Amino acid sequence: MLKKRKLVAWGAVVCLLMLAMSSVTVFAAEEAAEYVPKMYASFWALVPPVVAIVLALITKEVYSSLFVGIVIGGLFWSGFSFENTVLHVFQDGIVGVLTDSYNMGILVFLVILGIMVCMMNKAGGSAAFGRWASVHIKTRIGAQLATIVLGVLIFIDDYFNCLTVGSVMRPITDKHQVSRAKLAYLIDATAAPVCIIAPISSWAAAVTGFVEGEDGFSIFLRAIPFNYYALLTILTMVLLVVLKIDYGSMRVHEDNALRGDIYTTPDRPYADAQDDVVEEKGGVIDLVFPILVLIGCCIIGMLYSGGFFSGVSFVEAFSASDASVGLMLGSFFAFVITVIFYALRRVLKFTDSMACIPDGFKAMVPAILILTFAWTLKAMTDSLGAAEYVAGVMETAATGLVNFLPAIIFLVGCFLAFATGTSWGTFGILIPIVVAVFQGTNETMMIISISACMAGAVCGDHCSPISDTTIMASAGAQCNHVNHVSTQLPYAMTVAAVSFVTYVIAGFVQNAWICLPIGIVLMTGTLFVIRAITGKEE
Repeated sequence: MLKKRKLVAWGAVVCLLMLAMSSVTVFAAEEAAEYVPKMYASFWALVPPVVAIVLALITKEVYSSLFVGIVIGGLFWSGFSFENTVLHVFQDGIVGVLTDSYNMGILVFLVILGIMVCMMNKAGGSAAFGRWASVHIKTRIGAQLATIVLGVLIFIDDYFNCLTVGSVMRPITDKHQVSRAKLAYLIDATAAPVCIIAPISSWAAAVTGFVEGEDGFSIFLRAIPFNYYALLTILTMVLLVVLKIDYGSMRVHEDNALRGDIYTTPDRPYADAQDDVVEEKGGVIDLVFPILVLIGCCIIGMLYSGGFFSGVSFVEAFSASDASVGLMLGSFFAFVITVIFYALRRVLKFTDSMACIPDGFKAMVPAILILTFAWTLKAMTDSLGAAEYVAGVMETAATGLVNFLPAIIFLVGCFLAFATGTSWGTFGILIPIVVAVFQGTNETMMIISISACMAGAVCGDHCSPISDTTIMASAGAQCNHVNHVSTQLPYAMTVAAVSFVTYVIAGFVQNAWICLPIGIVLMTGTLFVIRAITGKEE
């Protein structure tokens, strides 16, 4: 009997302890949900990405630089607690971004594209296109202009643009001794800057979604003539190529390329991606057909993700599309069709196509690693309230200097996108603020300011070493990532400076057809001055 009482007593104690522990767990969960770091929504939220960027440019080593930035973000979030820092970096950071469906869709698309490029090489399509191009493209200028034209034509999505243009044009630019750094710049400058002024693109869909209470698509169309950074970047590319202007570290790379060294630096991060090419079998069709199928399937995939096949209109479907889902599904079906196509043409057996899967995956490992770290760094800045901090700064700036607001928004957008590596995140922060400031008072200034936000976001994204588009451009050109960033930066900063001046003018004049010609003249004049100072390239 006594034993039974003791057992009951111990059972009661255990139950009470379990209840207490469960309540502590509930309270801990509530505290974790409500936890706000001391550095939240302060200047410190932008320190981790800035440290990562500076380290990458100094050390020329991307992986460790990004990881240091991630760790600093974790330390700031946890209040310098070792355990919480480790958990935040790995659970909320790396594991969090890799289990995100959007991110995983992009990685699947990246891997499938790498596989398809490998297949096109083994089938001989790349070699055949190179032979065709050698007959029709006979100069360095022609090779670079062909890269620009192809980049402008593939305006659906910047990821797709970077990797497709790179895989097609790389053999041609290599033959004409164009440096990998220059190819990466041309790819990057025809990615986001083209997508942001293309009405039917994943970027247009993103911007349209951020303009609440207005006809987003109409505003996007009216904002195109005011998107000075994108328009002037395209102009600058053409002038740089035609006038043979190269300056900054790009000039060193181009001089070395003319001597036969297209890399300049000793490391070859994508060397394993170069597969044996079957010269005798393939034809041009073996490159052109898979790319056309890929474009078509990706467009269908994006329309499907936007509900086009459920009765939604074409424009509305693109506006509501999910780029990750569309590109993932589109690339998979393009891969299946290409395998069947090569088997029917007998240029690549089914077993050879399957052998390309691990090779294509390996080719994209550097890009996947950098993307993962870049996404994790963004997760750290988000948890520190970088968006809220910038929003507060913008609302303060909006109270005065109304005519200078487009130029201010452009600079803020540049800095935010550069520090965080995301254009779309910058849209999401700044566009609602702009709409709130000008809605119902000055529609023209609202459109100019929205365009300034888009231009600034693209500019910062274009310059940032942790931007996914910049990483994709490096992967597409098979160029050392830090080389691409350091050579591109002087060009992007030149266009940004002219764009800033043009936005100052636009804030007062408020007429697209007056301001855009002024910007074009300023940009052209600036490049002629630079050529006069640096000397014309031979």
